[in-house]
Amino acid sequence: MNQLVSKLKNWGGWFAILVPMAMVIGSACAFFLWSLDALTRVRFSYPRLVFLLPLAGVCIAFIYQKYGKSVSGGNLLLIQEVNHPRAGVPRRMAPLILLSALITHLFGGSAGRGGTALQIGGSIAASFSRFFKLHPDQVRILLMAGVAAGFSSVFSTPVTGAIFALEVLVIGRIPYGAVLPCLIASILADLTCGAWGAHREEYQIADLANSIFPSFWLVGKVVLAAIVFGLASRLFVSFYQALSHLFVKHISHAMLRPFIGGSMVIGLFFIVGNGDYLGLGILPGRPGAVTLPALFTSSEIPATAWLWKLVFTVVTLSSGFKGGEIAPLFFIGAALGNFLAVSLGAPIDLFAGLGLVAIFSGASKAPITSTFLGMELFGVSHGICIAITCIIAYQCSGKKESILSRALT
Repeated sequence: MNQLVSKLKNWGGWFAILVPMAMVIGSACAFFLWSLDALTRVRFSYPRLVFLLPLAGVCIAFIYQKYGKSVSGGNLLLIQEVNHPRAGVPRRMAPLILLSALITHLFGGSAGRGGTALQIGGSIAASFSRFFKLHPDQVRILLMAGVAAGFSSVFSTPVTGAIFALEVLVIGRIPYGAVLPCLIASILADLTCGAWGAHREEYQIADLANSIFPSFWLVGKVVLAAIVFGLASRLFVSFYQALSHLFVKHISHAMLRPFIGGSMVIGLFFIVGNGDYLGLGILPGRPGAVTLPALFTSSEIPATAWLWKLVFTVVTLSSGFKGGEIAPLFFIGAALGNFLAVSLGAPIDLFAGLGLVAIFSGASKAPITSTFLGMELFGVSHGICIAITCIIAYQCSGKKESILSRALT
């Protein structure tokens, strides 16, 4: 009886921390999503803003050089603090990544929002842990819960958010004591963000003849596509790491790297001839634009759309702009899936969805998270195809470490 009372008191203490923390994270992420949407529309109204992207990069580099050296590790810092707590995650991480990500998107940098949300969640969780003076083991769990809440808020996937924190952040044995706190924080943050009315996309995939068991021929096409997705994720990670290394090795001045990277993005913009691969890639900047929602429905998508988005994103992020790589990976995967569907005579919506989660699986080295992500986004009726694709893509993605642990965002 005494042991039960002790456990109830312990969980009561956790609830007292997790509830307000998750609500703060959900609210912060809702503000981020609102701001991102508004600034994207401003960029559409003033397309010449893209020509200021190099100067915007210099501004971001200056901000981090002057105020953010301790948080420049981004996601890598969060992973290090979860596994080997040291100095903690500074409070300034959240406002710095929020401001820098919004600057990147306003001027057309090809970046995402997931990395920003993870760092917002981790930074707020660290602040709560300091306020409540938690033990290092408790700090570790709270950091994981904060990251889970950030992921869940922007993608509206509460179960996946919790699994993401357990699979991606932890090196070695999963701390099962963190499972429930991560799930609670993830659910509450998602509800809070949704209650504020923040816009999160929804994608639909038609059922496969009202059956969860795909046909033999469809499975064969899925396996073939999964291999291609894995190789594409390997290309993304390799290109990202190589270009990041070149920027650091050959350009010693930190503020010059994003200036050159931003100039390269402008050059790519002129080569393509439109702004479809700038920014997040969700809202259409022109009639007939290539957007993430369009990749699920249109058979008129350029075959090279996935490659263009890959190049735009790698140049943007490897040169020092902020924002994240998760949403661009979704775009790249869905665009490649669209192309493979047209080529193989397969359902476009299904293969776009499979590509979305498979590229993420290979690049993040998180096949379990990616499988649950697919089922939360597209429904459990597609679970078999999703699991097959995520696992094979992961196996074909090479031995390089997760892009999330390498990202400078």
